[in-house]
Amino acid sequence: MGILIEDAHVLTMDGISGSTPVVRSIRIEGDRIAEIGAGLTPADGDTVIDGCDRLVVPGLVNAHTHSWETLFKGRYDNLPLELWLTMSYPILGDSRVAPELVRLRSTLFAIESLKAGVTTIVDDVIENPNQEWAQLAAVFDAYDEVGIRANISGHVITRPFVDTIPFLDDLLDSAMVRHLRSLPAPADDEYLDFCRRAFDTLHGRGDGRLRFMTAPSAPQRCSPELIAGATQLARTNDAECHIHVLETKTQMITGPEHYGGTLVEYLHRIGALTANTTLAHGIWVTESDIELVADARTSLAHNPVSNLKLGSGIAAWRLLHDAGVNVALGTDGCSSSDSPRMLDVVKTAALLHKVTDPDFRRWPRVDEVLTAATIGGARSAVLDRVIGTIEVGKQADLVLFDLDTMAFTPRQKLDNQLVYSENGSSIDTVLVAGRVVVAGGEVTTVDERATRAELDRLLPEIIAWQDDLDRRNAVLADAISAAYFRAVATPGPVNRFAGDERAWLA
Repeated sequence: MGILIEDAHVLTMDGISGSTPVVRSIRIEGDRIAEIGAGLTPADGDTVIDGCDRLVVPGLVNAHTHSWETLFKGRYDNLPLELWLTMSYPILGDSRVAPELVRLRSTLFAIESLKAGVTTIVDDVIENPNQEWAQLAAVFDAYDEVGIRANISGHVITRPFVDTIPFLDDLLDSAMVRHLRSLPAPADDEYLDFCRRAFDTLHGRGDGRLRFMTAPSAPQRCSPELIAGATQLARTNDAECHIHVLETKTQMITGPEHYGGTLVEYLHRIGALTANTTLAHGIWVTESDIELVADARTSLAHNPVSNLKLGSGIAAWRLLHDAGVNVALGTDGCSSSDSPRMLDVVKTAALLHKVTDPDFRRWPRVDEVLTAATIGGARSAVLDRVIGTIEVGKQADLVLFDLDTMAFTPRQKLDNQLVYSENGSSIDTVLVAGRVVVAGGEVTTVDERATRAELDRLLPEIIAWQDDLDRRNAVLADAISAAYFRAVATPGPVNRFAGDERAWLA
């Protein structure tokens, strides 16, 4: 028994029709797409879905996100990354989360993602001060139950926070510097052994839907030995290595201050730029950086909504595409963008870069943006042979939009309307590996209402814990603000802010 979607409007995102809508029927057998064509007839026992008022697209791939932040949704505003990190990823105080709460927050995040048409998440899971085995297993357990596809890390920071931001050690009092440098952090070998165990025991769960990935936090936050080791482990296991790179101007200044060049050049020197590597953000890259990334076939996960909220800057969309870099799209976490809705990201990516260049021939095209949200994300996640397009033999990760809605009224160019008019409210059905996980806009695999009720029961305790962490970490705010302003006032090789940098350069 299979599923037949009859005569639907389809964006295959393949090399033939791409993002141009075509009318096709799709037969699903087991977890895969078995047949695509016109006039397919149902087999005995098939579940038939009438596609005449449906738009079918490959499941969206959220190429960079952090489920940790689910508990911090809507909590902070008007904080640049360095200050925001101090609160959302508290440096001082006990920010460990019990495995039961990890499973709850992961379940909530997966539910919201699936209802938004996201069938694959690249979840860079962070725990402070380091990830415990039970916490990682809880994420796998949650995603296995909900039925989403995911790459799950393994995020690690091994260098003291005070040594990851230029000028900060000079701006804090010596006692605080000593305290920050004394806080526990995993050793390189400890982390790499943890990753080996994860690849051996968790990687490939859920019939291959759930995969482990390595995630050295950033070049300035980890030793070169750890980054090189994590890169090699990812390649050995045909998995992703996920690294934050050049998200802010502060990080751009970090390169010359600590590494004698750009952070991308440093990653290139230590062998960390590979086809299995994804650079999250990559806003403050130079043109020579972009060439290195392109030559290595390294992907870049672009997070325009988060980058706007944190004031991080505007990535070089056209330069990246012209160089041939594979660009994916991500929401980032629910504290820096406050939602895992990828269609918000898709629309923002399509709009944001139109104001960076008056040459309209260089503005983002709808097909580029949809590619980044589907097969570009799949390639970034090292899953492009499995998902990202609607083709025979690929996993049946599909999203069905109801066209009988205001977003698609009047029916004009469905690809344009998907990008500019639709926000996810028209999503009717979502399949992951051939299994219906959303029907009628509601998740079918778990009880969403009961899950939210469990969070509501715990919420007063969670908020009290967060309030206490905010108070503890507020003592760092003045020094981090001063370091931030000193960094943005330092001249650099590129400007990725929207304004005239002469207004703030020293």
